[in-house]
Amino acid sequence: MLEDKINTDNIPNHLAIIMDGNGRWAKQKGFLRTLGHESGSKSVKKIIKECSDLGIEFLTLYAFSTENWNRPKLEVDTLMRVLINSLKKELPTLLENNIKMNAIGNLEKLPKNAQKELQDVISKTKDNTKMTLTLALSYGSREEIVNVVKIISEKVKNNIISIDTIDDSIINEHLYTHNLPDVDLLIRTSGEHRISNFLLWQIAYAELYFTDVLWPDFKKQDLHEAIISYQKRERRFGKTSEQIK
Repeated sequence: MLEDKINTDNIPNHLAIIMDGNGRWAKQKGFLRTLGHESGSKSVKKIIKECSDLGIEFLTLYAFSTENWNRPKLEVDTLMRVLINSLKKELPTLLENNIKMNAIGNLEKLPKNAQKELQDVISKTKDNTKMTLTLALSYGSREEIVNVVKIISEKVKNNIISIDTIDDSIINEHLYTHNLPDVDLLIRTSGEHRISNFLLWQIAYAELYFTDVLWPDFKKQDLHEAIISYQKRERRFGKTSEQIK
């Protein structure tokens, strides 16, 4: 079994996933794209549970990008409805499994009812400690970085921060992800080989894993294959092999 090949001492601390392929999955089966998103939400539930069981401490899911607002209104409305229903439905599971909910992005653009459900789940799970589940919603990494530049510039202007003290840590403190570690492993489903404006700063040294599997078909064994691939790699962070041994 694949899970027997996983080294439990080398599990990625922070896993990020670009959940791609819902629409194509539906099209291949002759369904409306909206049904693909509903089916994709079932994969989300299974993968969250498996990540928690494996001991992954931080899981970040790219659920809705800033660019996704440009999709047809029916599809956007469906995505928001799936989000709200999933939040309502999964709260007991999050509590039962000691999972903390977090969210990043321009959350004020979400519909009011989605904001309300999201904040409710975040509040009710805030003391959970086993895993932090972060949903990237109305999220775009370039927008995030532009906002950081604006905030830090304003602080320099008002003598709150000295320009000479600006370094990686100062930038990290002002990102949406200031309470999260850097990403160790990034998975993208559906056969696409691009990052699509997701966590550009945070994946600077992440291992990248691409699979042809469409997100609604992404199962426990697919996750295991990604982690096994990650564990076979040598993470040098700019050093030589000899230096890290």
